[in-house]
Amino acid sequence: MARIDTNIAHAAYLLRSGELVAIPTETVYGLAANALNETAVSKIFAVKNRPSFNPLIVHCQSIEQASQYAHLTDHRIFELAAEFWPGPLTLLVKRKESIPDIVTAGQPFVGIRIPNHPLTLDLLSAIDFPLAAPSANPFGYISPTTPEHVLEQLGDKIPYILNGGWCEVGVESSILSFAHDTPTIVRFGGVPVEDIERIIGKIERISHHTSITPLSPGQLASHYAPQKKLILGDIDKLRKLYKNENYTLITFSKKYLDIPPQKMFVLSEKGDLHEAAHNIFKVLREADKTDSTLILAEPVPDEGLGNAINDRLKRASA
Repeated sequence: MARIDTNIAHAAYLLRSGELVAIPTETVYGLAANALNETAVSKIFAVKNRPSFNPLIVHCQSIEQASQYAHLTDHRIFELAAEFWPGPLTLLVKRKESIPDIVTAGQPFVGIRIPNHPLTLDLLSAIDFPLAAPSANPFGYISPTTPEHVLEQLGDKIPYILNGGWCEVGVESSILSFAHDTPTIVRFGGVPVEDIERIIGKIERISHHTSITPLSPGQLASHYAPQKKLILGDIDKLRKLYKNENYTLITFSKKYLDIPPQKMFVLSEKGDLHEAAHNIFKVLREADKTDSTLILAEPVPDEGLGNAINDRLKRASA
């Protein structure tokens, strides 16, 4: 069973040895391997049961390190890095040959970011290679935001979980693609689109998700899903439609007093999107553990971090 601890030296030793380590970030916990070691990276796909056509994000400790593995030639990249790195923004840019094909699923672009968590930044400074790290959960299921979530799902498959507490942001990084002249947001996440556009001007938004080979992580149509069926829509209408079903409720800010508290989950009673993002994966996990047969959920306001929350809810219901 995986050990949970804060020993950075031990985590570094395991990573140098080609092992996997679960690492904390400000977004969710990642399942990390030496990004330059193809055998180590292949363990990520095996442990997560992740399809090999789904690329990984590379985590670096500085923009100087990132430039060793990706072509950072666009001035907008440096403007965004100055504002949001370390932080929950991944940039999809043309890769260099030093990044193995297994990391990018053979694509010419690599997702790269600097995570904003003190333990993981210290870990990255203690090793001389970047880390490939998708979320530390079985593929397609709810992302982990505590070390206990990782232990519950992958504890018998990995040796070590670096304990950084509860992830502050709570949803994955935003992914901005520089594959074309106009940057395109291909995954909504911890940096709102409005904040990105404040720095570099108007960007495109991806119009659909896919079930075939994605260009970047986070593009598959079905993802972040509980095991119970989740239905997304107007809560009052859904309650009438499924009034004879045994359901659990997820709302943005409203409580329903006729619902037992163990089946009533509110993302933010004060209607705060940052708090809702922080809570979304925790709430999905708890709702999935109830004795209900169905989860009914409502969208949050589609602005700021609400874009990322609604994206996760839509794909959890796909």
